[in-house]
Amino acid sequence: MLLCITGSAFAQKTREQLEKEKSENQSKIREIQNILKQTSSQKNVNLGQLKALNQQINTYKKQIDLLSDDLDLLDSELKVLEKRKQKLDSSLAKLKEEYGHMIYEASKRNAYFNQLVFLFSAGTFNQFVLRYKYLKQYTEARQGQAKEIEALQTKVVAERQRITAKKNQQKNVLNTRVTESTKLEGLKVKQNEVIQELSQKEVELRRQIAENKRATDLLEANIRRIAERERRERLERERREREEREARRKAERERIARENAEREKKGEAAIVVAPKEEEPIDVSGMSAEENTLASSFTASQSRLPWPVRGFVSGHFGQRPHAVLKGVMVDNLGVDIQTPAGELVKAVYDGVVLDVTEMPGMGNVVAIQHGNYMTIYAKMTGVIVRAGQKVKARENIGKVAPGGDGTSELQFQIWKNTSRLNPENWLMRR
Repeated sequence: MLLCITGSAFAQKTREQLEKEKSENQSKIREIQNILKQTSSQKNVNLGQLKALNQQINTYKKQIDLLSDDLDLLDSELKVLEKRKQKLDSSLAKLKEEYGHMIYEASKRNAYFNQLVFLFSAGTFNQFVLRYKYLKQYTEARQGQAKEIEALQTKVVAERQRITAKKNQQKNVLNTRVTESTKLEGLKVKQNEVIQELSQKEVELRRQIAENKRATDLLEANIRRIAERERRERLERERREREEREARRKAERERIARENAEREKKGEAAIVVAPKEEEPIDVSGMSAEENTLASSFTASQSRLPWPVRGFVSGHFGQRPHAVLKGVMVDNLGVDIQTPAGELVKAVYDGVVLDVTEMPGMGNVVAIQHGNYMTIYAKMTGVIVRAGQKVKARENIGKVAPGGDGTSELQFQIWKNTSRLNPENWLMRR
């Protein structure tokens, strides 16, 4: 049903937008529940379980907010329906009054004289015809009003049914909001229990932080090595191209000099060559294809597909530890928590630069997109090789199972040797 919202409700979401957001958020809740089941299947609590609980709490909060928006919208829709019904009731009452007056007048005429008498008492034939037309129009007008009253009554009944349905819908949404609020409180209790239990494992958590840092440092060093290798290769390629261009220009000058020497011997005029416009030199050392790819990748900011399903369990840059106070952790990209074995897809067209296995990071794949690079770590079952061209959304491997039951993909984006925040590049979810 279309709804025109005006005045103070102008900024309100449309029914279609709201239902879409509710459906998408409900899908997220189910997705995180599946991830939470996996992490909760372990005997001991872990950080992955806490992260999934935190995310589940956030999605439930959003769902409750959306349900509140739904109640506001239903209230607005009800006001529109009530107003429309009032107008119909008013029109119907007025029409009934007019119809009653017409019936009353008709009954008075029937009491004093017969329609046939009225017709045949006409003085002329033309007057007879006019009286006949008048009676016919009068009868048709009464019949038309009767039909109009019947149609309006049908509309009033329909509006009443819509209002009743809308009120029932409002009641269902309110009940759902209460149910979701109860679930949210239960999740918060579980969250506190997990935090308390994890707080008693400080030694183990600090050991995990140290291991993660060693693995991260090793990964960063490997990425910078790959980036430096690519930079040297580009510079070498640019140097060779520059030397080849200079060699071609020198050969051309020598050819023209020889021809002019021959022409001079014959007494002919020398060849005059207009200076050629210098060919542009790409200081980045990238080929035309790489430049095109880099430009299109740049234009894809905030529109890249996600490499896996799931949620961001570790954000980019330095962040406080989820449990240990005063402890900061640094992330080169983002961690995306997802079920083990989830297919990993390339986020953009490119060329596989490197496939390697690293301690704490599993299989790592680096894909080049011009002067950009996307990194996919903590993988298993990689099905691509170095030098292979890949397309966006093409499968490149699977997410490896975590030792504590938490499975995450480490995803990074680099431009040359600078790391970028992947959340600014991926599509909003």
